[in-house]
Amino acid sequence: MEDSIEVILQDYDRVLPKAGSNRPHHVLSACLGTLFTGLYGLWSLFVVPGFRKVPWSLKVPYLPSSKDQTLNIMKLLEGRTGRLADLGSGDGRVVLAASSAGFQSTGFEINSFLVAYARSKAHWTGVPSGQATFVQKDFWNTNLSTYNNVTAFLAPGVMEVLGEKLLKELPDDARVIACRFPFPNWPQQSSVGSGLDQTFAYDISSVRSHLRKVPNTVS
Repeated sequence: MEDSIEVILQDYDRVLPKAGSNRPHHVLSACLGTLFTGLYGLWSLFVVPGFRKVPWSLKVPYLPSSKDQTLNIMKLLEGRTGRLADLGSGDGRVVLAASSAGFQSTGFEINSFLVAYARSKAHWTGVPSGQATFVQKDFWNTNLSTYNNVTAFLAPGVMEVLGEKLLKELPDDARVIACRFPFPNWPQQSSVGSGLDQTFAYDISSVRSHLRKVPNTVS
């Protein structure tokens, strides 16, 4: 693949600026973000059949990862290989960055517009289809046991439920990267960044080992 991770993210920043990057216009950015989220919510409810099937408690509005956030994800994945699943892949920036680093990456996204945009971006940058795949599919109803790397930028209200799903399905050598919102009660392997761009790494084997000890300590 010709484009580096930095080039890919610079490309995205020209289309979708990083939150907070242009402070003189932060009010306008916030208004546009609110408007987009509202329109996206209405579109999701009335247009996308797949989105209507997702329980209300598990629905998460689209919010793209910032450049710093995506770079933090890649730092926490350094030295790892294999298959990566990005849950709620949005415009595809994490999937494309991961594929540039050598991962066989799949983005799960139920918004057909975002899936089409991500596929187009992959085509423009010359990413082989087998290296970066975008599927219009509900990851909540997908078995993720074939992935040894998982990334997620969702919402705090769904992290506990997501954690239960990942513990049931992921292999012991899997690593999970959470953006901005950590998993409750999970021991962190490491974290990078701060504030809105902070990302957290969890090794499933360590999480399982820790949680096995919790009932004994509580009782």
